[in-house]
Amino acid sequence: MKSVDQSKTVHAQKSVMPPASPSGTAPVPRIKTAASGSAPQPDPTLKRRIEELAMPGAGRKMNILGRLLVDSAEKTIWDRDTATLPVGARYWRKKARDFARTYFRPDALEADLDPYRYDPKPLLSAAAKAGFQTLMLPFPLGSAEPLTYIRSTVIQVAAVAEEFTTECGGLGLLLLAHHLGCAPVLLSGHVPSMLRHLLPLYGRLKQGAAESMAFAITEPGAGSDVEDTEGGAQAHLVTTAKRAKGGYIINGRKCFISGGGFAQSATLYAKLEGEGIESWTCFVVDKKMPGFSVGRREHKLGQRASDASELILEDVFVPEENVVGKLRSGWANNRNVLNYSRPCVGAIALGTGRGAFERALEFCRRTYLGPKRLIDYQDVQITLSDMAMSLWAARAMIWHSCAQLLRCNQAASAAAKVTGSDTAFKVCNQALELMGDHSYVHANSAERLWRDSRLTQIYEGTNQINRLALIEAQWEAEFNK
Repeated sequence: MKSVDQSKTVHAQKSVMPPASPSGTAPVPRIKTAASGSAPQPDPTLKRRIEELAMPGAGRKMNILGRLLVDSAEKTIWDRDTATLPVGARYWRKKARDFARTYFRPDALEADLDPYRYDPKPLLSAAAKAGFQTLMLPFPLGSAEPLTYIRSTVIQVAAVAEEFTTECGGLGLLLLAHHLGCAPVLLSGHVPSMLRHLLPLYGRLKQGAAESMAFAITEPGAGSDVEDTEGGAQAHLVTTAKRAKGGYIINGRKCFISGGGFAQSATLYAKLEGEGIESWTCFVVDKKMPGFSVGRREHKLGQRASDASELILEDVFVPEENVVGKLRSGWANNRNVLNYSRPCVGAIALGTGRGAFERALEFCRRTYLGPKRLIDYQDVQITLSDMAMSLWAARAMIWHSCAQLLRCNQAASAAAKVTGSDTAFKVCNQALELMGDHSYVHANSAERLWRDSRLTQIYEGTNQINRLALIEAQWEAEFNK
Protein backbone atom coordinates (compact mmCIF):
# COMPACT_ATOMS: atom_id res chain seq x y z
CA MET A 1 0.00 0.00 0.00
CA LYS A 2 1.57 3.32 -1.13
CA SER A 3 2.07 6.01 1.43
CA VAL A 4 0.39 9.34 0.77
CA ASP A 5 2.23 12.62 1.06
CA GLN A 6 -0.13 14.41 3.50
CA SER A 7 1.39 17.81 2.86
CA LYS A 8 0.66 17.59 -0.87
CA THR A 9 -2.89 16.41 -0.18
CA VAL A 10 -3.60 19.37 2.07
CA HIS A 11 -2.20 21.88 -0.45
CA ALA A 12 -4.23 20.28 -3.26
CA GLN A 13 -7.54 21.01 -1.49
CA LYS A 14 -9.46 24.13 -2.52
CA SER A 15 -9.69 26.91 0.00
CA VAL A 16 -13.10 27.61 1.47
CA MET A 17 -12.01 30.99 2.86
CA PRO A 18 -13.05 34.17 1.00
CA PRO A 19 -10.29 35.72 -1.10
CA ALA A 20 -8.17 38.30 0.61
CA SER A 21 -8.47 41.95 -0.26
CA PRO A 22 -5.41 43.79 -1.67
CA SER A 23 -4.54 44.86 1.86
CA GLY A 24 -4.24 41.20 2.88
CA THR A 25 -7.43 41.03 4.97
CA ALA A 26 -10.70 39.26 4.09
CA PRO A 27 -13.37 41.60 2.74
CA VAL A 28 -16.19 42.43 5.15
CA PRO A 29 -19.67 41.89 3.67
CA ARG A 30 -21.87 44.98 3.69
CA ILE A 31 -25.41 44.82 5.13
CA LYS A 32 -27.86 47.16 3.48
CA THR A 33 -30.10 49.20 5.78
CA ALA A 34 -33.21 51.22 5.09
CA ALA A 35 -31.32 54.46 5.65
CA SER A 36 -27.63 54.55 4.72
CA GLY A 37 -25.45 54.53 7.81
CA SER A 38 -28.32 53.83 10.31
CA ALA A 39 -29.13 50.55 12.16
CA PRO A 40 -32.44 48.74 11.49
CA GLN A 41 -35.18 50.09 13.73
CA PRO A 42 -37.40 47.67 15.71
CA ASP A 43 -40.99 47.43 14.55
CA PRO A 44 -43.12 48.93 17.34
CA THR A 45 -46.13 46.93 16.14
CA LEU A 46 -44.33 43.55 16.07
CA LYS A 47 -45.41 42.42 19.54
CA ARG A 48 -49.03 43.27 18.83
CA ARG A 49 -48.93 41.53 15.46
CA ILE A 50 -47.46 38.35 17.01
CA GLU A 51 -50.25 38.32 19.60
CA GLU A 52 -52.85 38.71 16.87
CA LEU A 53 -51.35 35.86 14.83
CA ALA A 54 -51.22 33.47 17.79
CA MET A 55 -54.05 31.03 18.34
CA PRO A 56 -56.69 31.13 19.63
CA GLY A 57 -56.76 34.90 19.03
CA ALA A 58 -56.39 34.50 15.28
CA GLY A 59 -59.41 32.21 15.29
CA ARG A 60 -61.69 35.18 15.88
CA LYS A 61 -61.44 35.93 12.17
CA MET A 62 -63.05 32.57 11.35
CA ASN A 63 -66.77 32.01 10.89
CA ILE A 64 -68.88 30.69 13.77
CA LEU A 65 -68.55 27.00 12.88
CA GLY A 66 -64.82 27.35 12.37
CA ARG A 67 -64.43 28.98 15.77
CA LEU A 68 -66.31 26.13 17.38
CA LEU A 69 -63.72 23.71 15.99
CA VAL A 70 -60.85 25.59 17.66
CA ASP A 71 -59.90 24.47 21.19
CA SER A 72 -59.47 27.87 22.81
CA ALA A 73 -59.60 26.81 26.44
CA GLU A 74 -56.57 27.66 28.58
CA LYS A 75 -56.12 24.38 30.46
CA THR A 76 -53.12 22.66 31.97
CA ILE A 77 -51.97 19.30 30.65
CA TRP A 78 -53.01 17.89 34.04
CA ASP A 79 -56.60 19.12 33.56
CA ARG A 80 -56.77 17.90 29.97
CA ASP A 81 -55.51 14.42 30.87
CA THR A 82 -57.71 14.13 33.94
CA ALA A 83 -60.79 14.87 31.83
CA THR A 84 -60.06 11.79 29.69
CA LEU A 85 -60.09 9.40 32.65
CA PRO A 86 -63.06 7.29 33.73
CA VAL A 87 -65.03 9.00 36.47
CA GLY A 88 -63.56 6.90 39.30
CA ALA A 89 -59.95 7.47 38.30
CA ARG A 90 -60.70 11.17 37.83
CA TYR A 91 -62.03 11.37 41.38
CA TRP A 92 -59.06 9.56 42.92
CA ARG A 93 -56.49 11.53 40.94
CA LYS A 94 -57.85 14.83 42.23
CA LYS A 95 -58.15 13.50 45.77
CA ALA A 96 -54.60 12.09 45.69
CA ARG A 97 -53.13 15.41 44.56
CA ASP A 98 -54.79 17.23 47.45
CA PHE A 99 -53.80 14.52 49.93
CA ALA A 100 -50.15 14.53 48.81
CA ARG A 101 -49.88 18.29 49.06
CA THR A 102 -51.38 18.20 52.54
CA TYR A 103 -49.59 15.19 54.04
CA PHE A 104 -46.48 14.57 51.92
CA ARG A 105 -45.17 18.04 51.20
CA PRO A 106 -44.51 19.09 54.83
CA ASP A 107 -42.62 15.87 55.69
CA ALA A 108 -40.91 14.92 52.42
CA LEU A 109 -37.53 16.57 53.05
CA GLU A 110 -37.25 15.41 56.66
CA ALA A 111 -38.36 11.85 55.88
CA ASP A 112 -35.70 11.68 53.18
CA LEU A 113 -32.93 13.10 55.38
CA ASP A 114 -33.66 10.94 58.43
CA PRO A 115 -35.92 8.02 57.49
CA TYR A 116 -35.00 6.09 60.65
CA ARG A 117 -36.65 8.71 62.85
CA TYR A 118 -39.66 9.21 60.63
CA ASP A 119 -42.82 7.60 62.05
CA PRO A 120 -45.04 6.34 59.19
CA LYS A 121 -48.05 5.45 61.32
CA PRO A 122 -49.88 8.82 61.15
CA LEU A 123 -49.56 8.85 57.36
CA LEU A 124 -50.65 5.22 57.07
CA SER A 125 -53.70 5.90 59.21
CA ALA A 126 -54.68 9.06 57.34
CA ALA A 127 -54.32 7.32 53.97
CA ALA A 128 -56.38 4.36 55.18
CA LYS A 129 -59.20 6.61 56.42
CA ALA A 130 -59.20 8.46 53.10
CA GLY A 131 -59.63 5.16 51.24
CA PHE A 132 -56.25 5.04 49.50
CA GLN A 133 -55.24 1.73 51.09
CA THR A 134 -58.29 -0.25 49.94
CA LEU A 135 -58.24 0.54 46.20
CA MET A 136 -57.56 -3.02 45.08
CA LEU A 137 -61.23 -3.93 45.54
CA PRO A 138 -64.36 -2.06 44.45
CA PHE A 139 -66.88 -0.53 46.81
CA PRO A 140 -68.35 -1.78 49.14
CA LEU A 141 -65.57 -4.36 49.73
CA GLY A 142 -62.91 -1.74 49.05
CA SER A 143 -62.92 1.90 47.97
CA ALA A 144 -62.42 1.71 44.17
CA GLU A 145 -65.26 3.03 42.02
CA PRO A 146 -66.98 -0.14 40.70
CA LEU A 147 -67.61 0.77 37.04
CA THR A 148 -64.07 2.09 36.58
CA TYR A 149 -62.72 -1.00 38.35
CA ILE A 150 -64.48 -3.32 35.90
CA ARG A 151 -63.02 -1.35 33.00
CA SER A 152 -59.52 -1.38 34.53
CA THR A 153 -58.45 -2.95 37.80
CA VAL A 154 -55.38 -0.76 38.31
CA ILE A 155 -56.08 2.59 36.62
CA GLN A 156 -57.27 4.14 39.89
CA VAL A 157 -54.13 2.99 41.72
CA ALA A 158 -51.93 4.23 38.86
CA ALA A 159 -53.59 7.66 38.91
CA VAL A 160 -53.00 7.90 42.66
CA ALA A 161 -49.40 6.71 42.35
CA GLU A 162 -48.38 9.55 40.05
CA GLU A 163 -49.87 12.18 42.34
CA PHE A 164 -48.22 10.75 45.45
CA THR A 165 -44.74 10.51 43.99
CA THR A 166 -44.88 13.96 42.42
CA GLU A 167 -44.43 15.12 46.00
CA CYS A 168 -42.19 12.32 47.31
CA GLY A 169 -41.19 8.96 45.87
CA GLY A 170 -40.36 7.50 49.28
CA LEU A 171 -43.60 8.42 51.01
CA GLY A 172 -45.50 7.33 47.92
CA LEU A 173 -43.84 3.91 47.95
CA LEU A 174 -44.50 3.63 51.68
CA LEU A 175 -48.24 3.61 50.93
CA LEU A 176 -48.28 1.99 47.49
CA ALA A 177 -46.18 -1.09 48.34
CA HIS A 178 -49.16 -2.26 50.38
CA HIS A 179 -51.19 -2.83 47.20
CA LEU A 180 -48.41 -5.04 45.87
CA GLY A 181 -48.61 -7.12 49.05
CA CYS A 182 -52.36 -7.56 48.67
CA ALA A 183 -52.22 -8.39 44.95
CA PRO A 184 -51.19 -12.08 45.25
CA VAL A 185 -54.26 -12.83 47.37
CA LEU A 186 -56.57 -11.02 44.97
CA LEU A 187 -55.03 -12.43 41.77
CA SER A 188 -54.89 -15.99 43.07
CA GLY A 189 -58.62 -16.15 42.44
CA HIS A 190 -58.85 -18.11 45.69
CA VAL A 191 -62.00 -16.87 47.41
CA PRO A 192 -61.24 -18.49 50.83
CA SER A 193 -57.90 -16.62 50.93
CA MET A 194 -59.64 -13.35 50.13
CA LEU A 195 -62.25 -13.92 52.83
CA ARG A 196 -59.66 -15.01 55.39
CA HIS A 197 -56.92 -12.45 54.79
CA LEU A 198 -57.90 -9.57 52.51
CA LEU A 199 -61.39 -8.59 53.62
CA PRO A 200 -60.60 -8.49 57.37
CA LEU A 201 -57.53 -6.34 56.62
CA TYR A 202 -59.61 -4.01 54.45
CA GLY A 203 -62.19 -3.75 57.22
CA ARG A 204 -59.53 -2.58 59.69
CA LEU A 205 -58.05 -0.16 57.16
CA LYS A 206 -61.41 1.50 56.60
CA GLN A 207 -61.41 2.27 60.32
CA GLY A 208 -58.02 3.95 59.99
CA ALA A 209 -55.70 1.15 61.09
CA ALA A 210 -52.02 1.91 60.42
CA GLU A 211 -51.45 -1.50 58.83
CA SER A 212 -49.96 -2.77 55.59
CA MET A 213 -49.03 -5.99 53.81
CA ALA A 214 -45.62 -6.50 52.15
CA PHE A 215 -44.70 -8.50 49.05
CA ALA A 216 -41.70 -10.82 49.52
CA ILE A 217 -40.10 -12.57 46.56
CA THR A 218 -36.50 -11.27 46.39
CA GLU A 219 -33.79 -13.38 48.03
CA PRO A 220 -30.02 -12.83 48.41
CA GLY A 221 -29.37 -15.11 45.43
CA ALA A 222 -32.51 -14.39 43.41
CA GLY A 223 -33.51 -10.85 42.40
CA SER A 224 -34.67 -9.84 38.94
CA ASP A 225 -34.11 -13.41 37.78
CA VAL A 226 -37.27 -14.49 39.62
CA GLU A 227 -39.13 -11.94 37.49
CA ASP A 228 -38.06 -13.57 34.21
CA THR A 229 -38.74 -17.06 32.85
CA GLU A 230 -35.19 -18.03 31.89
CA GLY A 231 -33.74 -16.43 35.00
CA GLY A 232 -36.30 -18.13 37.21
CA ALA A 233 -35.31 -21.54 35.89
CA GLN A 234 -31.75 -20.88 37.10
CA ALA A 235 -32.48 -18.89 40.28
CA HIS A 236 -30.72 -19.84 43.51
CA LEU A 237 -33.62 -20.02 45.93
CA VAL A 238 -33.11 -20.72 49.62
CA THR A 239 -36.49 -20.02 51.22
CA THR A 240 -38.10 -23.43 51.66
CA ALA A 241 -41.41 -24.69 53.01
CA LYS A 242 -41.37 -28.13 54.65
CA ARG A 243 -44.59 -30.03 55.11
CA ALA A 244 -45.67 -30.38 58.76
CA LYS A 245 -48.82 -31.39 60.57
CA GLY A 246 -51.49 -28.78 59.88
CA GLY A 247 -49.27 -26.59 57.72
CA TYR A 248 -45.69 -25.83 56.70
CA ILE A 249 -42.43 -24.88 58.39
CA ILE A 250 -40.61 -22.17 56.46
CA ASN A 251 -36.91 -21.34 56.65
CA GLY A 252 -35.03 -18.76 54.62
CA ARG A 253 -34.42 -15.08 53.97
CA LYS A 254 -35.95 -12.36 51.86
CA CYS A 255 -34.21 -9.06 51.14
CA PHE A 256 -34.94 -5.55 49.79
CA ILE A 257 -38.59 -5.92 50.82
CA SER A 258 -40.38 -2.58 50.48
CA GLY A 259 -42.25 -1.83 53.69
CA GLY A 260 -41.00 -5.07 55.23
CA GLY A 261 -39.92 -3.35 58.41
CA PHE A 262 -43.33 -1.99 59.43
CA ALA A 263 -45.79 -4.28 57.57
CA GLN A 264 -47.85 -6.50 59.86
CA SER A 265 -47.89 -9.36 57.34
CA ALA A 266 -46.44 -10.38 53.99
CA THR A 267 -47.33 -12.49 50.98
CA LEU A 268 -44.19 -14.59 50.82
CA TYR A 269 -43.08 -17.11 48.19
CA ALA A 270 -41.21 -20.31 49.09
CA LYS A 271 -40.28 -23.45 47.20
CA LEU A 272 -41.39 -26.80 48.62
CA GLU A 273 -38.73 -28.97 50.20
CA GLY A 274 -36.75 -30.99 47.66
CA GLU A 275 -38.20 -29.14 44.67
CA GLY A 276 -37.30 -26.10 42.55
CA ILE A 277 -38.98 -22.89 41.53
CA GLU A 278 -41.73 -24.89 39.80
CA SER A 279 -43.02 -25.63 43.31
CA TRP A 280 -43.08 -21.99 44.37
CA THR A 281 -46.09 -21.41 46.62
CA CYS A 282 -47.43 -18.19 48.10
CA PHE A 283 -48.03 -17.98 51.87
CA VAL A 284 -49.47 -15.23 54.06
CA VAL A 285 -46.95 -14.85 56.87
CA ASP A 286 -47.76 -12.80 59.97
CA LYS A 287 -45.05 -10.87 61.77
CA LYS A 288 -46.27 -12.27 65.10
CA MET A 289 -45.50 -15.85 64.09
CA PRO A 290 -42.65 -17.34 66.17
CA GLY A 291 -39.38 -17.40 64.25
CA PHE A 292 -40.27 -14.47 61.99
CA SER A 293 -38.05 -11.40 62.38
CA VAL A 294 -36.90 -8.30 60.54
CA GLY A 295 -33.18 -8.10 59.86
CA ARG A 296 -31.12 -5.35 58.23
CA ARG A 297 -32.78 -2.19 56.95
CA GLU A 298 -30.93 -0.98 53.86
CA HIS A 299 -29.39 2.48 53.62
CA LYS A 300 -30.71 3.57 50.21
CA LEU A 301 -29.88 6.22 47.63
CA GLY A 302 -33.50 7.11 46.87
CA GLN A 303 -37.09 6.59 48.04
CA ARG A 304 -35.56 6.62 51.50
CA ALA A 305 -38.76 7.28 53.44
CA SER A 306 -39.90 3.74 52.62
CA ASP A 307 -37.75 1.02 54.11
CA ALA A 308 -36.20 -1.88 52.21
CA SER A 309 -35.73 -4.58 54.80
CA GLU A 310 -34.52 -8.13 55.23
CA LEU A 311 -37.03 -10.73 56.45
CA ILE A 312 -35.67 -13.73 58.34
CA LEU A 313 -37.63 -16.96 58.77
CA GLU A 314 -36.35 -19.55 61.23
CA ASP A 315 -38.68 -22.54 61.61
CA VAL A 316 -41.76 -20.39 61.10
CA PHE A 317 -44.90 -22.51 61.26
CA VAL A 318 -47.52 -21.33 58.74
CA PRO A 319 -50.95 -23.01 58.99
CA GLU A 320 -52.54 -24.69 55.98
CA GLU A 321 -55.17 -21.97 55.62
CA ASN A 322 -52.42 -19.40 54.96
CA VAL A 323 -51.53 -21.03 51.65
CA VAL A 324 -52.68 -18.62 48.91
CA GLY A 325 -54.32 -20.49 46.04
CA LYS A 326 -53.04 -23.91 45.01
CA LEU A 327 -49.73 -25.46 45.95
CA ARG A 328 -47.06 -24.86 43.28
CA SER A 329 -49.06 -22.01 41.71
CA GLY A 330 -46.73 -19.37 43.10
CA TRP A 331 -44.63 -18.82 39.97
CA ALA A 332 -47.66 -18.10 37.78
CA ASN A 333 -49.20 -15.97 40.52
CA ASN A 334 -45.99 -13.97 40.90
CA ARG A 335 -45.69 -13.30 37.16
CA ASN A 336 -49.29 -12.09 36.98
CA VAL A 337 -48.81 -9.84 40.00
CA LEU A 338 -45.96 -8.17 38.12
CA ASN A 339 -48.23 -7.65 35.11
CA TYR A 340 -50.58 -5.68 37.34
CA SER A 341 -47.92 -3.84 39.33
CA ARG A 342 -45.61 -2.68 36.54
CA PRO A 343 -47.98 0.00 35.16
CA CYS A 344 -48.20 1.37 38.70
CA VAL A 345 -44.40 1.39 38.99
CA GLY A 346 -44.35 3.29 35.69
CA ALA A 347 -46.76 5.77 37.30
CA ILE A 348 -44.53 6.02 40.41
CA ALA A 349 -41.64 6.90 38.11
CA LEU A 350 -43.77 9.33 36.12
CA GLY A 351 -44.61 11.17 39.33
CA THR A 352 -40.96 11.69 40.24
CA GLY A 353 -40.27 13.02 36.75
CA ARG A 354 -43.25 15.34 36.90
CA GLY A 355 -42.20 16.55 40.32
CA ALA A 356 -38.75 17.46 38.99
CA PHE A 357 -40.32 19.15 35.95
CA GLU A 358 -42.64 21.26 38.11
CA ARG A 359 -39.77 22.40 40.31
CA ALA A 360 -37.60 23.24 37.33
CA LEU A 361 -40.50 25.14 35.75
CA GLU A 362 -41.01 27.20 38.89
CA PHE A 363 -37.27 27.88 39.07
CA CYS A 364 -37.25 29.12 35.46
CA ARG A 365 -40.22 31.40 36.17
CA ARG A 366 -38.58 33.22 39.08
CA THR A 367 -34.90 33.19 38.09
CA TYR A 368 -33.47 35.98 35.93
CA LEU A 369 -30.58 35.81 33.50
CA GLY A 370 -29.72 39.36 32.51
CA PRO A 371 -32.90 41.36 31.86
CA LYS A 372 -35.16 38.35 31.29
CA ARG A 373 -36.47 35.37 33.23
CA LEU A 374 -35.00 32.01 32.24
CA ILE A 375 -38.36 30.90 30.89
CA ASP A 376 -38.37 33.82 28.43
CA TYR A 377 -35.37 32.35 26.55
CA GLN A 378 -36.30 30.04 23.68
CA ASP A 379 -33.60 27.45 24.39
CA VAL A 380 -35.01 27.04 27.91
CA GLN A 381 -38.54 26.83 26.46
CA ILE A 382 -37.40 24.07 24.09
CA THR A 383 -36.00 22.03 27.01
CA LEU A 384 -39.14 22.51 29.09
CA SER A 385 -41.28 21.55 26.10
CA ASP A 386 -39.25 18.38 25.59
CA MET A 387 -39.72 17.48 29.26
CA ALA A 388 -43.48 18.07 29.11
CA MET A 389 -43.84 16.04 25.89
CA SER A 390 -41.83 13.14 27.29
CA LEU A 391 -43.96 12.99 30.43
CA TRP A 392 -47.16 13.29 28.41
CA ALA A 393 -46.16 10.41 26.13
CA ALA A 394 -45.14 8.22 29.08
CA ARG A 395 -48.47 8.88 30.78
CA ALA A 396 -50.30 7.83 27.62
CA MET A 397 -48.34 4.55 27.54
CA ILE A 398 -49.04 3.86 31.22
CA TRP A 399 -52.74 4.61 30.96
CA HIS A 400 -53.00 2.54 27.80
CA SER A 401 -51.45 -0.45 29.60
CA CYS A 402 -54.10 -0.08 32.32
CA ALA A 403 -56.96 0.00 29.83
CA GLN A 404 -57.26 -3.75 29.31
CA LEU A 405 -60.64 -5.07 30.49
CA LEU A 406 -60.02 -6.49 34.00
CA ARG A 407 -56.70 -8.08 32.99
CA CYS A 408 -53.23 -6.59 32.44
CA ASN A 409 -51.10 -7.66 29.48
CA GLN A 410 -47.46 -8.64 30.08
CA ALA A 411 -46.04 -6.79 27.07
CA ALA A 412 -47.95 -3.56 27.67
CA SER A 413 -47.19 -3.63 31.40
CA ALA A 414 -43.47 -4.11 30.80
CA ALA A 415 -43.47 -1.32 28.21
CA ALA A 416 -45.26 1.02 30.62
CA LYS A 417 -42.74 0.35 33.38
CA VAL A 418 -39.72 0.88 31.11
CA THR A 419 -41.16 3.95 29.38
CA GLY A 420 -42.21 5.57 32.64
CA SER A 421 -38.94 4.99 34.48
CA ASP A 422 -36.56 5.82 31.61
CA THR A 423 -38.53 8.97 30.86
CA ALA A 424 -38.57 10.04 34.50
CA PHE A 425 -34.82 9.66 34.91
CA LYS A 426 -34.20 11.62 31.70
CA VAL A 427 -36.54 14.42 32.77
CA CYS A 428 -34.95 14.57 36.23
CA ASN A 429 -31.55 14.98 34.60
CA GLN A 430 -32.91 17.79 32.44
CA ALA A 431 -34.32 19.48 35.54
CA LEU A 432 -30.93 19.35 37.23
CA GLU A 433 -29.27 20.89 34.17
CA LEU A 434 -31.79 23.75 34.04
CA MET A 435 -31.46 24.52 37.74
CA GLY A 436 -27.67 24.26 37.86
CA ASP A 437 -26.14 24.59 41.34
CA HIS A 438 -29.58 25.13 42.83
CA SER A 439 -30.60 21.60 41.84
CA TYR A 440 -28.02 20.16 44.25
CA VAL A 441 -29.57 21.92 47.24
CA HIS A 442 -31.66 19.42 49.20
CA ALA A 443 -34.31 22.01 50.07
CA ASN A 444 -35.15 22.45 46.37
CA SER A 445 -36.11 18.75 46.05
CA ALA A 446 -34.81 18.24 42.50
CA GLU A 447 -31.89 16.04 43.55
CA ARG A 448 -34.18 14.05 45.85
CA LEU A 449 -36.58 13.32 43.00
CA TRP A 450 -33.63 12.40 40.76
CA ARG A 451 -32.55 9.83 43.36
CA ASP A 452 -36.13 8.60 43.73
CA SER A 453 -36.50 8.13 39.98
CA ARG A 454 -33.38 5.98 39.63
CA LEU A 455 -34.81 3.15 41.71
CA THR A 456 -37.79 2.77 39.39
CA GLN A 457 -35.44 1.51 36.65
CA ILE A 458 -34.32 -1.29 38.99
CA TYR A 459 -37.14 -2.71 41.09
CA GLU A 460 -40.10 -4.68 39.74
CA GLY A 461 -37.58 -6.23 37.37
CA THR A 462 -34.76 -4.17 35.90
CA ASN A 463 -35.62 -2.41 32.67
CA GLN A 464 -33.51 -4.93 30.78
CA ILE A 465 -35.60 -7.76 32.25
CA ASN A 466 -38.77 -5.90 31.30
CA ARG A 467 -37.59 -5.52 27.73
CA LEU A 468 -37.12 -9.28 27.62
CA ALA A 469 -40.61 -9.70 29.12
CA LEU A 470 -42.05 -7.87 26.11
CA ILE A 471 -40.11 -10.12 23.73
CA GLU A 472 -41.32 -13.22 25.59
CA ALA A 473 -44.95 -12.10 25.50
CA GLN A 474 -44.92 -11.18 21.80
CA TRP A 475 -42.44 -13.78 20.53
CA GLU A 476 -44.82 -16.10 18.70
CA ALA A 477 -47.34 -13.46 17.69
CA GLU A 478 -44.89 -10.86 16.42
CA PHE A 479 -41.15 -11.54 16.55
CA ASN A 480 -40.63 -15.21 15.61
CA LYS A 481 -42.25 -15.14 12.17
